[in-house]
Amino acid sequence: MACGQMVWHVWGPAVPGQVPLVLLHGGSGSWTHWLRSIVPLQHTGRQLLLPDLPGFGDSDVPPDGGQDADAMLAPLHSGLQALVGAQPCDLVGFSFGGLLAGLYAAAQPQAVRRLVVVGAPGMGVVSSTRIPLRGWRHRPDALAQQQVHRHNLAALMLHDAAGIDAETLALHVHNVERDRLPRRRLAAGARLACALARFPGPVHAIYGAHDALYPGAGLQQLQAAFAASAPQFRGLACIAGAGHWVQHEQPAAFQAALLQALA
Repeated sequence: MACGQMVWHVWGPAVPGQVPLVLLHGGSGSWTHWLRSIVPLQHTGRQLLLPDLPGFGDSDVPPDGGQDADAMLAPLHSGLQALVGAQPCDLVGFSFGGLLAGLYAAAQPQAVRRLVVVGAPGMGVVSSTRIPLRGWRHRPDALAQQQVHRHNLAALMLHDAAGIDAETLALHVHNVERDRLPRRRLAAGARLACALARFPGPVHAIYGAHDALYPGAGLQQLQAAFAASAPQFRGLACIAGAGHWVQHEQPAAFQAALLQALA
């Protein structure tokens, strides 16, 4: 479903008395970051709305030429107004999408009933450990590029490299090849923490226990940062056996944590 310059994927009709559930994907991604969540969430009876964010997937780049999350606020709001009107939603954002979700909730608090951030950056908690990602565009052929993509998945996205099956690799490759926003920088600071301070609604967090962005005591530091920032912080769920792409690597445990947050 096209909505302005964004492509939206919608499952189910609007249900009276049910709050729509909006899922925002991560950087260098698309709606397929949530592929293993769609069927379980459909069983809740909610309408699901999953966009390809501007500059990713099948959506156009941000209309003002911006390269980061702040350039996506207006297109996201226009799309939600067209699809759900004044009905508030429950908003879930993964990684870069979690940063965007927080910025949107702060800018449009009347449009968001509850916020759930998943593996999100932007809380001012930065590890000194460098993630050894490799460039792939200059590699000579598709096989060499696939080897780099597999390495990057293991380095950043997943805790257990054995989980990089053909489906996971294909989703990742298809997504990163369509990333047209290479100069994103807001995630490195504390923009999400600042935004959460301005959102009056409930805030939940879900992270993989082995998220490469937060090694060592990083998750404890995150918990403290959320508690200090969000007036209605309801807790951080830590999913065992999962890395950064927690909803893909441990879908059952993630669904349980998400449904508890949304209950």
